[in-house]
Amino acid sequence: MPKPIKIFAITGSTRKNSSNYKILKFISESIKTQFEVEIFEDLNKLPHFNPDLDTENPPENIISFRNKIAQADGIIICTPEYVFSLPGSLKNALEWCVSTTIFSKKKVGLITASASGEMGHEQLILIMKTLEAQFEENLLLIQGIRGKINEEGKIIDNETFVALHQLITNFENQFFTEK
Repeated sequence: MPKPIKIFAITGSTRKNSSNYKILKFISESIKTQFEVEIFEDLNKLPHFNPDLDTENPPENIISFRNKIAQADGIIICTPEYVFSLPGSLKNALEWCVSTTIFSKKKVGLITASASGEMGHEQLILIMKTLEAQFEENLLLIQGIRGKINEEGKIIDNETFVALHQLITNFENQFFTEK
């Protein structure tokens, strides 16, 4: 039996059962036959980035976080936008990765799901380009997310449902159309 393709999914929201978490659960359920997905929900437990601590021996939970990224075959990030920017907790987590090459050439899917999301989405793309992540067509901005997903996590907006499935297809194709 072939080794499962490991996906490490990061929700940019620290709110329990957020829309972003629900989207990652939806994606996880949609790809579970071919991928093993782990959703990271502990952004709020990572220490504030401090270059003085980003040495050969960073904090233990940073080592664990980095290892999960490094060991994954692909990464999916789904985040809201807070005050026209990325949530501080997500930016903090990504700052802990700048001194590494763990995102370099890593297959990544980027989703911003928020009320507006345009500025946060642009910032996420810029940061992930800086980290040398590979995301090509795996980008999705979902505006007005609260009206597009219900409490149970069901996508109730057809356009969003189709866009998520297209992102999933694009992401899967990166793994199955290679050499």
